[in-house]
Amino acid sequence: MGDDFIRHIELLGYEKRFFPSQHYVYMFLVKWNDLSEKLVYRRFTEIYEFHKALKEMFPIESGDINMEKRIIPPLPAPKWFDGQRSTQSRQGTLAEYCYALVNLPHKISRCLHVVNFFKVRPDDTNPVTDSQIKKPEVFLLPKDSKKNPTDITGPIVLQTYRAVADYEKSSKSEMAIKAGDMVDVVEKSESGWWFCQLKNKRGWVPAAYLEPMDGPDESEEQEPNYAGEEYIVQKSYTAMEEDELSLKEGDTIEVIHKLLDGWWVIRKDETTGYYPSMYLQKAGEANTSVKSELRNRSAPPRRSTIRNAKSIHKQSRKQISQETYRRNSKKYIQSRRNMKEKFQNKANVIIEKNEQEENKPKAQPAVPPRPSK
Repeated sequence: MGDDFIRHIELLGYEKRFFPSQHYVYMFLVKWNDLSEKLVYRRFTEIYEFHKALKEMFPIESGDINMEKRIIPPLPAPKWFDGQRSTQSRQGTLAEYCYALVNLPHKISRCLHVVNFFKVRPDDTNPVTDSQIKKPEVFLLPKDSKKNPTDITGPIVLQTYRAVADYEKSSKSEMAIKAGDMVDVVEKSESGWWFCQLKNKRGWVPAAYLEPMDGPDESEEQEPNYAGEEYIVQKSYTAMEEDELSLKEGDTIEVIHKLLDGWWVIRKDETTGYYPSMYLQKAGEANTSVKSELRNRSAPPRRSTIRNAKSIHKQSRKQISQETYRRNSKKYIQSRRNMKEKFQNKANVIIEKNEQEENKPKAQPAVPPRPSK
């Protein structure tokens, strides 16, 4: 058994490919013990052959000897012809199979057979294509499919974004891009890291380096919530720019504006500023392994720190100043109102005191004593 093992397998969806002939491949995001994330593509026939071999390796756990001792999950055999409908409807079963597989005892889930099957192959990073044939169609699994595995997804057209500047990757899971590159966005994360594909390359790219083709992307962002949402700081951060905040793990803050680049506007007491969203967790929410993994990454770059950014749009993004955030903040407005009432009450007390002093009867002068004879 090797040192590498798989921590999580997530089914993202499937691709409809047209070379060398029309066929379907499932897309898996495989998370390894070194915290790296790899995208691999497998046909269902391959997955089924892998499953059969796994059952032969572990006859007791597969129920071949005694069905009561079976722990390896079942997997239906492929049909004579796997069309799009069967590929779609099988996704729930396949997602459950992968989840169960990774959670089997280590002697099964970490055996070489499992590890080698999900390792990246050359055709995962550089699939065989024909420039004369249209590019693959991508069908993503809905985010809420975990709650309802029988959900069937429809075709989702991936959004195409343009790179506004060069970006050099700093880890294996990221993807380098050049200014002007057109990338397809597979997944948009609130952290400000987006999973993208560019021709035969795939990886995470900072959202700050991407712009939509039809104009600035304010329409994708939520409106500011000046009432604020309570969040807990899960990882300390020291401010690098003047408009950022330095906070310690465990601090309680309020989020007032969630921005696409992963840098949210937060409020701590009477101060507002930017903070990496990936280091925050909503108050009352349970901590998950996925969120913990995410915090091990570095925060994505901010839009304002990108040099030589070249946009194709004449109209730039609207920016709200920290003073505007602060003045519109419900907490700030309330504190000003309380201060005003306090000063008003103080003024009323002074006026009442002055009036009382004016209304007091003035002391009469004492009658001098009569002189003696």
